[in-house]
Amino acid sequence: MNKRLLESKMKAFGDTNNSLAKALGISPQTFSAKKNETNGKEFKQSEIEKIKQRYSLSAYEIDEIFFYREVS
Repeated sequence: MNKRLLESKMKAFGDTNNSLAKALGISPQTFSAKKNETNGKEFKQSEIEKIKQRYSLSAYEIDEIFFYREVS
């Protein structure tokens, strides 16, 4: 996951971790764990869809944010 890109979208739309967590119907702690991929936590498809709609993201942007993998 490319959390920096998600954070830039959040900032552009005036969202914080707390406000986006509330919009997704999850706790801020759960949101943080998913954003940081702590203990294998990942966003559910329904949560990705809500983020897509909230920020009017393209399919390319969704791939870049949620399915990005750093190559070592």
